[in-house]
Amino acid sequence: MIRRVAPSLCVLFASAAIVSGCAPTSIYQGFQAVDAKPADVKVAEDTKSTVLSRLGSPTSVSTFDPNVWFYISQVTEYQSFYKPHTIRRDVVAITFDKGDEKVAKIDNLTLKDGRVIAFNNRETPTRGRQLSVLEQLIGTLGQGNLNANREITPGERPQQ
Repeated sequence: MIRRVAPSLCVLFASAAIVSGCAPTSIYQGFQAVDAKPADVKVAEDTKSTVLSRLGSPTSVSTFDPNVWFYISQVTEYQSFYKPHTIRRDVVAITFDKGDEKVAKIDNLTLKDGRVIAFNNRETPTRGRQLSVLEQLIGTLGQGNLNANREITPGERPQQ
């Protein structure tokens, strides 16, 4: 009886291991509002100090205006060897008045508000002309190393 059940149990456990390897894994990154909710921040009532005590330090502060704080969170899901896929992204941008440091505006942005930027990831285009292979080979002729036989110690200039 055990000899008949053992192979089927092994197949059952192996298939369970394979299926569990295909289960998606979620990664939570950034500001996670568990107790404090950014929606509770009130315009013209809260100040920088109350926002800081309620939500904590911001994920990022605007480069050009230190009166804009960003609280960013993102959920990414990946499955085995596939490319990760962003499921959810929340950005809360809180703008403060420059004079009294009270909240002037609250913007809630999601994944739908993002923009896809096309960029060239292979090479950076530069100005100037490109040399052909022949120009590169001929251009190095006559530029041999005159100090090839002389031993140079680190920190010493070749002319010394």
